[in-house]
Amino acid sequence: MKIEHVAIWCRDLEVMRSFYISYFNAVSNELYINEKKQYRSYFLSFESGARLELMQMHSVTENLNGTGTQYFGLNHFAFSTGSKESVDELTRRLSEAGFQVVGAPRTTGDGYYESVVLDPENNRIEITI
Repeated sequence: MKIEHVAIWCRDLEVMRSFYISYFNAVSNELYINEKKQYRSYFLSFESGARLELMQMHSVTENLNGTGTQYFGLNHFAFSTGSKESVDELTRRLSEAGFQVVGAPRTTGDGYYESVVLDPENNRIEITI
């Protein structure tokens, strides 16, 4: 069994789509629109086969998670870059582009080498080997 996709409600669908295409090499499908529900979405595909669904509907409300305080539920998702150097390089690129690094590259107590950055809508992304 594998995780097929993860979905994120978005404020700005196009900004989020551009971010994942630019920094994580996602390939996007065409925009899906359901006029009746006022719903729009993209599926982004990654080299590994995993997909990320970006969704927008104006009736969706804000969640309580913040950049410092978090609540139960999904905390982050992770991208594997293949090497320590790639973790460092992608983290540097994101930082220089103005995205917030909330966890600098480091080896964790359980042996992972990772960093944590926020996407344009403050979702946590773990970048690991």
